[in-house]
Amino acid sequence: MDDRFGNNTNFYQGGNTYSTFEEGGEQDGYYHGGEYPAQEEDAASDATEGHDEDDEIYEGEYQGIPHPDDIRTNKKAARAMDYADHRDSTADKMQDEEQLAHQYEAIIEECGHGRFQWTLFFVAGLALMADGVECFVVAFALPSAEKDICMSNADKGALGLIVYVGMMLGAFIWGGLADKVGRRRCLIIALTINSVFSLLSSFVQGYGLFLFFRLISGIGIGGSIPIVYAYFSEFLCREKRGEHLSWLCMFWMIGGIYASSMAWGIIPHYGWGFSMGTHYQFHSWRVFILMCILPALSSLIGLVFMPESPRFLLENGKHDEAWMILKQVHDTNMRAKGEPEKVFTVSHIKTPKQEDEFIEIQSSTGTWYQRWLVRIMTVVKQIVENVFSLFSPQFRLSTLFMAVVWFTMAFSYYGLTVWFPDMIKHLQNEEYKSRVKLFHHEHVEHLTFNFTLENQIHDEGKFINAKFTNMEMKAVTFEDSLFQDCYFVNIKSMDTFFKNCTFISTTFYNTDFRTEMFIDCMHFNTSFLHNAERCYIDFEEENDILIYLVSFLGSLAVIPGNIISALFMDKIGRIKIIGGSMLISSVCTFFLFFGYSESAIIGWQCLFCGVSVAAWNGIDVITVELYPTNKRATAFGFLNALCKFAAILGTSIFASFVGITKVIPILLASATLVGGGLLALRLPETREQVLM
Repeated sequence: MDDRFGNNTNFYQGGNTYSTFEEGGEQDGYYHGGEYPAQEEDAASDATEGHDEDDEIYEGEYQGIPHPDDIRTNKKAARAMDYADHRDSTADKMQDEEQLAHQYEAIIEECGHGRFQWTLFFVAGLALMADGVECFVVAFALPSAEKDICMSNADKGALGLIVYVGMMLGAFIWGGLADKVGRRRCLIIALTINSVFSLLSSFVQGYGLFLFFRLISGIGIGGSIPIVYAYFSEFLCREKRGEHLSWLCMFWMIGGIYASSMAWGIIPHYGWGFSMGTHYQFHSWRVFILMCILPALSSLIGLVFMPESPRFLLENGKHDEAWMILKQVHDTNMRAKGEPEKVFTVSHIKTPKQEDEFIEIQSSTGTWYQRWLVRIMTVVKQIVENVFSLFSPQFRLSTLFMAVVWFTMAFSYYGLTVWFPDMIKHLQNEEYKSRVKLFHHEHVEHLTFNFTLENQIHDEGKFINAKFTNMEMKAVTFEDSLFQDCYFVNIKSMDTFFKNCTFISTTFYNTDFRTEMFIDCMHFNTSFLHNAERCYIDFEEENDILIYLVSFLGSLAVIPGNIISALFMDKIGRIKIIGGSMLISSVCTFFLFFGYSESAIIGWQCLFCGVSVAAWNGIDVITVELYPTNKRATAFGFLNALCKFAAILGTSIFASFVGITKVIPILLASATLVGGGLLALRLPETREQVLM
């Protein structure tokens, strides 16, 4: 059988590579004068008397002591030899990698693009969808969860950020591991961690455990983006890579649509669930968290039937295993095309020389945990070295440019996507407060309140022998009021406060009033009996429903931009897509100055998301193509971790200006997008490159 890759059938089987260094001149081992000044006559030795200066003999020569000049000359020669060996070894390695890259590209072209790639497309896409869902889970569940778990504003802020912290750590950890352990194996472990701890978080009742489980869940899902893009790209040929990686990006947006749809359909039904006494509540928001696990579980099941990346295996010297997988890809696609008789013609694949030191620990050496510790420390050392290699002279400029582009894009995008719903909620709250009912100097005696009080302010009132029983209070404030001989029985409350009030001989029985709800109040002979340990109320949250709708529309608006960028990614290039999208997005942010209503803000949000998605697609594609196989997932993980750090900064800074001013968020987002977009235009174009 003819080998179509006959020129690339070399094998490295652990042998050494030798290189020679040729000196331009002879090294005769003798000292040649001229570097040191001649000795003075009175300091000359008797042994050298009678000799000319040119014939001067070194005294130590008779004692077998080498001349210092000879030592320096030999050291220089040794350094030159080492440099030449390193230079030749590096050149050979680069040549091997280039040969493997072109050979692998030809093999993937022979395998074709068909059923196998489309199957992996949906399996990997579900993992990417799980990442998109994770970004929305806490934000959607928080309004209801805060009532069940009794969260303060600080608790809510920490919970909102902890997911991004977990995803930041996960991206860095799993990206590095994927280049050393394997793409498929790491993705399976990461999705398993995410699924298990998301499941546990839906059942725990306390805030501390819920926060911890969401952190670990975020660490798990943080590996999906860097691994998925590296994994899927290594099954694509050059002509298909840009377009199909852009199609893959759509799953992240589908994750946002799925999460907002589930939240919209499940969370408002607060009664969906069960309770076990007063200490265990399982309400609808917990059902929503369970539903959000499905994409990760589905991807996990699909990955069981998917192989490891053959490009990764070849990089690690596993020739036979990689060949079997490539043959599987070829045969699967040919059968789907109705050409099962077509034979896979590749018989040999060049594998690069292995440089990483492999340490095998014998079973009789030390205890089991000592052996595992050595293995773990070896892998950690290799990952750290791989991360630092991203800043070597070969990759330094690309890494710095990509870091700035990732940071500026994430800072503005995540900051604005949080600012949009917060601004809408602020406008709603302002409108809600404008409809508040004021009760001034009211005097109530011997009256029973057994109906709902909502959005009211009672100022300088007197309540004598009044009963508040079996009722609900929402957004009710009592200011400078007197309560004498009153009874509060079976009260559920939310956003209710007593400010500068006086309580005389008053009893609270089975209420959920907490200490912080009494601001500068005085109590005389007041009793609190059987305080209820609850923080929820069965009010229908219309504001929250609108937030689900806003997120749904924002995710839906991304689809047209995603389609356009996928179709033109290979035609106009990655750089123009990224730079153009970021600069146009910057212009879109200025229109937010004209957003004075909820509908206007929703419209500009949809426009911004639809335009900016093209930049995200280009960034993901070019990150895959800029780095070689042994650094691809590490680089993606490092840059994605930086992205999550920028998201934390963006959401914190932008949210702090809600209700204060919108000038600073708009100018900040616009400036960062312009800076990142202009810098992106300086990146190298990679659409014609093969994967190294």
